[in-house]
Amino acid sequence: MRVLAAMSGGVDSALAAALALEAGHEVVGVHMALSRERAQMRTGSRGCCSIEDAGDARRAADVLGIPYYVWDLSETFEETVVADFLSEYAAGRTPNPCVRCNEHVKFDTLLDKATALGFDAVATGHYAQVREVAGRRELHRSPNTDKDQSYVLAVMGPERLARSIFPLGGFTSKADVRAEAARRGLGVSTKPDSYDICFVADGDTQGFLRSRLGAQTGEILDDSGQVVGEHDGAYAYTVGQRRGLHLGRPAADGRPRYVLEVRPDTNQVIVGAAELLTVDRVAGDRTVWLADDVDPSTGIDAEVQVRAHGTPVPARITWTGAELVAELGDQRLRGVAAGQSLVVYDGTRVLGQATVTSAGRRAAVGAVA
Repeated sequence: MRVLAAMSGGVDSALAAALALEAGHEVVGVHMALSRERAQMRTGSRGCCSIEDAGDARRAADVLGIPYYVWDLSETFEETVVADFLSEYAAGRTPNPCVRCNEHVKFDTLLDKATALGFDAVATGHYAQVREVAGRRELHRSPNTDKDQSYVLAVMGPERLARSIFPLGGFTSKADVRAEAARRGLGVSTKPDSYDICFVADGDTQGFLRSRLGAQTGEILDDSGQVVGEHDGAYAYTVGQRRGLHLGRPAADGRPRYVLEVRPDTNQVIVGAAELLTVDRVAGDRTVWLADDVDPSTGIDAEVQVRAHGTPVPARITWTGAELVAELGDQRLRGVAAGQSLVVYDGTRVLGQATVTSAGRRAAVGAVA
């Protein structure tokens, strides 16, 4: 096949390109320039899309002997991923920018451009597996559970999954990936992994939101309606948050309090005890269903996960085309926020995903995951 290898400048994407080449494909490397401030250098493991990253990707392509290009997708990234990030927080929700980047940039804009140029598939360094089962392509977890990225890939949908390959799918550890990259002479084999939100290079998410949305002083209330503190913007808080509340009045029982709700209309943040965060029913919309052989309209038993590396819990799933609902059993979830991704699994297989719209309790709570 003609394969376009997305090369971020890190070890994962470099080895993915190498493995695609060794599999016999015709490979072309492309670096997606996503930041409008690419002249800024990385700081250790923070930041991405810098001149340093583009240079590292080019050197990896040179070692592999493949053509290499830089595509400026910063406008698309700003208009979709960053704009969504800001609007979701402003609306009192908690977005996952990695999910939106995969949806709008890596497996939308990039894949569409690749198809228009005659490429058969896009290869990335994601940790996930694509399996051929009974003539269909299935998305599965990576055996490297620490790095598994199936959660953020669930949004891609079956059509885009059919034109994507993940050469690192079989690796069980990052150490093995680095060793294989070093064996091929790829200088990025020792480069630190990037983490946190890529466009918030200093890791200060609240500071980034404040710089874009402005300070908006408001009240922090407890679950009885009493004012217990003040904030500079309700948008900077998320359900389940404990740190950074700076409450003026301690709880009567002396226990820590957590964010229970964000009310953007009144610019208020509601806090309360940890047990009030526990939910046994989660609903979502914008559903993407990957498993065309599984019909959830009458209800199926599966597992759900609401964080990239969270613990999956058993649930009864129902989806009729509008709202996807997960009703949990004895094992509950805590701190589920609107805007998060609710991903449905059958063992290691990804069945589908939805964007959380609400979470609540329909019965007495029990064990929490």
